Amino acid sequence: MLPLMAKPRVALFVTCLVDLHRPSVGFAAIKLLEDAGCEVDVPPGQTCCGQPAYNSGDRRTAQDIARRTIGALSGFDYVVAPSGSCAGMISHHYPALFAHEDPEWHRRALELAERTHELTAFLHDVRGVKRVAGQYAGVAAYHDSCSGLRELGVREQPRALLSGIEGLQVKELPNTELCCGFGGTFCVKYPEISTRMVADKVADITATGADTLLAGDMGCLLNMAGRLKREGHNQVRVRHVAEVLAGSTTTVPPIGEGA
Repeated sequence: MLPLMAKPRVALFVTCLVDLHRPSVGFAAIKLLEDAGCEVDVPPGQTCCGQPAYNSGDRRTAQDIARRTIGALSGFDYVVAPSGSCAGMISHHYPALFAHEDPEWHRRALELAERTHELTAFLHDVRGVKRVAGQYAGVAAYHDSCSGLRELGVREQPRALLSGIEGLQVKELPNTELCCGFGGTFCVKYPEISTRMVADKVADITATGADTLLAGDMGCLLNMAGRLKREGHNQVRVRHVAEVLAGSTTTVPPIGEGA
């Protein structure tokens, strides 16, 4: 293992859904990163990572967004996102966007990809964090989001960090590796299939008896929170894992509740 950088400069890639729907996740991520010894900046030039355009086949728009993002995130030791989906787009798909068309942007995309991490993986794998300061009284089920799990190998890291939270018990979901049905533009293109998938996921969540649902991607969390509410499962609180790890659950209501 390489020695830890004393105080690395980290760019937080906030993500659209955190920015627009759940800023508390961004603040929780900053706290976790600073507690891990990092100097954190939020580059103002960042926008969307370009994944909606990329998944819809709009390659030119995705490239334009990627160029802007690569420029905004240059000059930092690491880039961290509280989302496996956005981190996967930057680290896996940006290089592919330029691989056969633009050698210079391909080089820059590869360089950025090497510095980009999902939040819990960065804390656990790169910074060696074993325990965090958060406390949470409850029983939580953890959902593994598809991009984080399949593209980035994020599975054990959030569980390891959650295991040190005082008062928290984590239960494994049945069929934990199955998609919740969000899938970005998938839920728009195939609403009937998406609805059936999230209904199955909600059945698995409630079967655990957990009073809290945690995950690392806001898209999945919004999708599952909405379905839980529509089915009347109001006893299940839905939160991003960063909020629990940072101990910020007392300052903001669960997803889908309150202002």
